[in-house]
Amino acid sequence: SNSSSFDVSNWRQQWYDALNDDFNSPILIANLFDVVKFINQLKENKATITAEDLKLLSETLKDFVFDVLGLVDEADNNSQTEKLEGTIELLIQLRAEAKANKDYALSDQIRNQLLDLGIQLKDGREGTSYNLN
Repeated sequence: SNSSSFDVSNWRQQWYDALNDDFNSPILIANLFDVVKFINQLKENKATITAEDLKLLSETLKDFVFDVLGLVDEADNNSQTEKLEGTIELLIQLRAEAKANKDYALSDQIRNQLLDLGIQLKDGREGTSYNLN
């Protein structure tokens, strides 16, 4: 496309700002959900992106999600399933931290946005599990 309906440069800067703000997890998670929503809109042809922004978005996601957040398997096994499981487990951990800090708004936001993406969390005695819907 000739234009992008999502400001990738601004989004990327928000990631850096959150990292520099003592690794501000709530902002990082919110930005992750923003980009997932945008990617879903792209898939549904409800959004546009330039080739340059697509490259920047791809590089940024790789840098932050896999390198900064450490979601790459050390054996370099790039299975999509393992990446998804790692991402969900990270979000479950961040949600548990939010609950421990009595940040129920963030905890609920993580649960609800995962549910919107088809990932249902189930809290139990032994921790939180999930189902893909």
